[in-house]
Amino acid sequence: MTPSRTTRSIGIVLHDFPLGGTERIALRLARAWIERGIAVTLFVGDDRGPLRDLAPPGACVVPADPPIARGKHSRERLGEAAAAHFTQHPVDGIFVPGNFHWEIVPALARIPDKPALVVQISSPLRMAQRGWLRQIGFRRRMRYLLRDADALVAMGTLHKAQADAMMGRPMTTIIPLPALDDRQPIGPAKGRTILAAGRLIQQKGFDLLIDAFARLEDPEARLVIVGSGPEEAALARQVAALDLGSRVILTGFVPDIRPLLDEARLFVMASRFEGYGAVIVEALGAGRPVIATASTPAIDDVLGDPERGIVIPVEDVDALVDALRKSLDSPAPDPNRLAAAVEAYRIGAGAQAYLACFDNIHFERRGA
Repeated sequence: MTPSRTTRSIGIVLHDFPLGGTERIALRLARAWIERGIAVTLFVGDDRGPLRDLAPPGACVVPADPPIARGKHSRERLGEAAAAHFTQHPVDGIFVPGNFHWEIVPALARIPDKPALVVQISSPLRMAQRGWLRQIGFRRRMRYLLRDADALVAMGTLHKAQADAMMGRPMTTIIPLPALDDRQPIGPAKGRTILAAGRLIQQKGFDLLIDAFARLEDPEARLVIVGSGPEEAALARQVAALDLGSRVILTGFVPDIRPLLDEARLFVMASRFEGYGAVIVEALGAGRPVIATASTPAIDDVLGDPERGIVIPVEDVDALVDALRKSLDSPAPDPNRLAAAVEAYRIGAGAQAYLACFDNIHFERRGA
């Protein structure tokens, strides 16, 4: 039996508005829910950040008073403040976006007449770099923080299996990452522009990409890197030291990379490690092939078909150079086929799936 719509209002808790994929997805979901008649409240620890302008019209944005800056125990304080607000201003459900915000869950679970509590898993749960001892600690902390959540949402089958195993019970549903709007590809990829995007931090591997581009020795190729962050000055010095001049462009923060994807021949994600890598879904949705490192288990979900792109080892500059040459010199794949491969990642389908998840929780509570 399919439950009828019982969710009329949803709260989303964010620490602030940083340049993060998790926050961007949460704001897109908020917009989609509002378009479907859902009242959305954004409770934020700090009402500032580069993504602040993406908060959708119609959302009720409630900043913590006083503001809660990021720091030691700040997420626990954010959870307490959010719980106090939603106790006074009840909602039908609360969406907790991504692993970073898990610490707020225990406080939210103590709200009287607890709203349906749906928690997103945004990053791999098992990571080799943790080591076995830290992995045990991670599992115990996850079980403690999420023990009173009503549902976990994983973005793929591997995340779901890991989550259910770590929690010791089946409580995870799969909803593909809602990373795409309804825009379709404008046409086949042309030219020799390579696009990369993300926060300019060491994790993202932009230094490796610049090294590989320098070795490409293709005077017609151009590299455009979108984003801002603490490594920006170092990357600019690297470009200058390699005498790449105007062939490498650091654009700074851009709120919407779609126009740049439309002009690109291919997209590269050279990360050393990654959560889900929503940006490669965006690239495929724009009809652009991808080169990506094997930096997340999600790669298998998104790039399972060789037509969609090339997967290379992490921190392997030689493999990256070879992949760049192969992609630039091969015929561009059909952009509509690439976009069709990620149709399930469109925001409309994701928003509906989350609403169904909230409704199922209410349905099961009524039957309990």
